[in-house]
Amino acid sequence: MKSRKGLVLTTIVLFGTLFFAFRSNKTPIDGGDPLQQRLLNAVGTLLEQEHYSPKAINDSFSKQVFKAFIDELDGDKTLFLAADIEMLKKYEKSIDDEIHGAPLQFEPAVSAVYDKRTNEAIELYKNLLATPFSFNEDESFLLDASKAVFPANEAERKERWRKKLKYFTLERYTELLENQEKSADKKDFVKKSTDSLELEARNSTLKFMDRYFKRIKKTYNEEKRFSAFLNVITNLMDPHSDYYPPIEKRGFDEKMSNNFYGIGATLTQDDNGVKIATVVTGGAAWKTGQIVAGDIIMRVGQSKDSLLDIAGYETEDAVKLIRGNKGTEVTLAIKKQDGTTKTLSIVREKIDTEDGLARSAILKKGADKFGYIYLPDFYANFQDRDGFRCAADVAKEVVKLKAEKVKGIMIDLRFNGGGSLSEVVKMVGLFIKNGVVVQVKEKNGAVDNVTWRDNDESVLYDGPLTVMVNELSASASEIFAAAIQDYKRGIVIGSSSTYGKGTVQRPIPLGRATDNYSGRTEYGAVTLTFQKFYRVNGGSTQLNGVVPDVIIPDSYEYLKFREKDNASALPWDAIAKVDYKPWQSDYTADLSAISKKVQDQIKADSTFSLVQSNLRWMAKNAEMPVSLKIDKYREQKKQINSSVNQNNQLLKLKTELDVSIMDVDNDKYYKNPDEIKGRRFQEWLKSLKTDMYIAESLKIVQEIAQSKLTNSGK
Repeated sequence: MKSRKGLVLTTIVLFGTLFFAFRSNKTPIDGGDPLQQRLLNAVGTLLEQEHYSPKAINDSFSKQVFKAFIDELDGDKTLFLAADIEMLKKYEKSIDDEIHGAPLQFEPAVSAVYDKRTNEAIELYKNLLATPFSFNEDESFLLDASKAVFPANEAERKERWRKKLKYFTLERYTELLENQEKSADKKDFVKKSTDSLELEARNSTLKFMDRYFKRIKKTYNEEKRFSAFLNVITNLMDPHSDYYPPIEKRGFDEKMSNNFYGIGATLTQDDNGVKIATVVTGGAAWKTGQIVAGDIIMRVGQSKDSLLDIAGYETEDAVKLIRGNKGTEVTLAIKKQDGTTKTLSIVREKIDTEDGLARSAILKKGADKFGYIYLPDFYANFQDRDGFRCAADVAKEVVKLKAEKVKGIMIDLRFNGGGSLSEVVKMVGLFIKNGVVVQVKEKNGAVDNVTWRDNDESVLYDGPLTVMVNELSASASEIFAAAIQDYKRGIVIGSSSTYGKGTVQRPIPLGRATDNYSGRTEYGAVTLTFQKFYRVNGGSTQLNGVVPDVIIPDSYEYLKFREKDNASALPWDAIAKVDYKPWQSDYTADLSAISKKVQDQIKADSTFSLVQSNLRWMAKNAEMPVSLKIDKYREQKKQINSSVNQNNQLLKLKTELDVSIMDVDNDKYYKNPDEIKGRRFQEWLKSLKTDMYIAESLKIVQEIAQSKLTNSGK
């Protein structure tokens, strides 16, 4: 994101002084790790001195860190005993002292207990799963561990584990039982006894637990736990200040730029381990001529002399190891399907990530055509002059749609978590003449409403416009939707509010640069909240998000994952509005009337009323304990499935929309050299046809188009 040079340079210089001052200190303080101790101190200094709205790092903050880190390690309260927590409480008010430079004691102490209890848990679940479960006792299990307390003793912990494992097994047992009941009329059907099904379900749970703890033992090492500890501290300042160790920082950069460097293969997982699912034609793996789908990746390293055994790794962990910086080499030891093994060194190349780019489709309504643009992220690759930029990509889609003479355009930002602020400004500029897009406030109170302004008088598209959002539309998505709403440029349609992320983060690199391409450094980075977003009307997008002009109930409405549901979120506030001119056109005066008309129709619609009723019931039911008695469990499951299925049917169009692609996109969809990618594009196109939210958006954009014709006398 763009930022004020002075603040950025001050912060980087400050950190550089702190970090490089301790790099050469190899002597532990009171037996602690010197790097971790100094890193903790540096992160704390950054938070206190540079965060937009820093909380005092004192005893109160220390107690919050204590609780949050325990929750991070044992969220379901099945590892630690109450006595462990009591023993660790001697650190409850001293973590702030550690952040300020005192010897690091709390995290190592917690980690030592964690390692001990993890080993006990492994023995515990193996013993419990060696004995059959009976599903006839009338008992229950509380899924929401936030309402539970830590076990008072080992017997209580064992009982909690027993219920937890019984619940996992009951889930699998019920599924096996239902599948058997459905297959009873099939030819050659052989009925299994309930004991056999219970054993199969229990073994499935055992396999799951083995894989889960194998991953913990292999990948959740001391270094990762310390990174988690740092993240707990940064997240208590606000949910979006994060510490990224080097490998995680690379993933963050890749998501922002939509550029990935790897071997050109997709991975999957089965009981044999992480394996090659597909090989991209022309990619680095394909060029070796020795890697095919089905090959199992056994070890990964940055050279032949340092291969890491990835048995027990999840696919995402393996991907992190295989991806890397442009032009670097990764070595894989793979097991072929004939049992032989090969060790191959592959130079990482750019991976085409077309799946994550803007794309469009045509929706026909009678004789009229309407354009639909899907944007998954506000991506921007600032390291590559020719890299992907979402505003430029959206502009290309608009040009293509205009050539089709569409009567209106819908932009879908549902599930779009944000991205580049500069790209938002450019993208809003495609639809308005000029003006401020967003205001940015510094921690010192200074407000910048000049930098984030569209100064280009030209308008790429001036026709009817709707913007689709939901609860997971965040940050840059909210800025775009707010600008379109405030300028009265179009109608925003979606759930009761967007996510509510109205803060600006910038990465502060830690340590020396590791390559000449990305700017990444040896110890990762802290993404720190420096500023806050405000709409042109003066209101913040923070916490409250953007309230659409037309609200439609959806399946996520009652899930608590928005900014307002996070206790550490910064508050909403407002500043002075800027002098801006609403969009002027033949249909502007009708936007509020159209919004009200459609909203009234939605409120009166029995379908949406039933959806809301089902969602309220499911939200309430999710807070209740789950029965471990099979007849009660099956009845609960039946009710849940009935509500979910009913909602799915209610929210699925009975008559499909007329959706097609433009001729210029035909090869990408139907003649793609990567057949799997082509099929994904086709499946995406198919999914649009039954999307009720797109249908509602289409109805609105059509109303706008018709009002324009009426008002202009055409």
